[in-house]
Amino acid sequence: MGNIHHGAVKILFLHAHFDDYEFTASGLFELWRRKLGDELRARVVVCTDGRAGHHFRSPEETTELRISEQLASAKAGQYEFQSLRLPDGSIPREACLLVTRDLLAALWKTIRDFEPDYLFCPPLPADPLAGIHVDHVAVAEAVRKVAYMINVPHAFLEEYPAEVGKAKPCKVPVILNTFDCYMAGANALDFVVDVEDAFESICEMTWCHQSQIMEWLPWVGRHKMSPPESFEGWKHILRDRFARQNRELGVPGSQASEAFMVTAWGEVPTKDQIMADFPGINPVWSPFGNLSKFASVHHEE
Repeated sequence: MGNIHHGAVKILFLHAHFDDYEFTASGLFELWRRKLGDELRARVVVCTDGRAGHHFRSPEETTELRISEQLASAKAGQYEFQSLRLPDGSIPREACLLVTRDLLAALWKTIRDFEPDYLFCPPLPADPLAGIHVDHVAVAEAVRKVAYMINVPHAFLEEYPAEVGKAKPCKVPVILNTFDCYMAGANALDFVVDVEDAFESICEMTWCHQSQIMEWLPWVGRHKMSPPESFEGWKHILRDRFARQNRELGVPGSQASEAFMVTAWGEVPTKDQIMADFPGINPVWSPFGNLSKFASVHHEE
């Protein structure tokens, strides 16, 4: 696959929960939007219904509220938002996501319908002692397992019979993993994007998730945060969050940065392609270790 940055670019973010995007890749997407304008199509797909993520709201109310907050973030960040739908039209249930045939089929159709150049999803933990969130791991495992099937048009015809007779080549994206705060101490990186210029936008998009910031995250406890008293207070909390993430990744300072890992699940890129396509990469913090490891499976056109 050659460089794709000379024309329109499509980027897809697949993750488990409402707000996962804002905390892991929204800065990169914002920089990309500023760089390409109308030549960029950015889509965020949330793979659960959010129903379990609250302590005093009902599951139904929580789902409705989470969707409305994500839509507000999408408006602020100028990206497309979708909830993942299983073949029967339902949204997978939060807190118990499993890698089922229906989940694989839904991801297969979601990816094929959009045909992204780059796909972002959570990582799979290599260390059995690392902490996890079951929904994050399920999405990561499902993307990995379905990746080969992206260009297999008859893989899920039983689940999507309307696809019969529509066989056509489908672009296989480069698949990258995001940072995962649940895997404390077990995150790695290939490259780091300096998103400090997008910090205000990240603050605005995360601030849209009021039920998370004001109610749920303080209740959970593991995040060690109190409800912010104002938007300015939230900026300070978010700055501290970036500083903690940077320390884990060996990145100096408290500037906003986002880390990504290259996988061989989909198309394997070259370092030159990544450097040309991605805005804001800091080469000093970017070892690109996996690219050299995967070099043997990359074929130049």
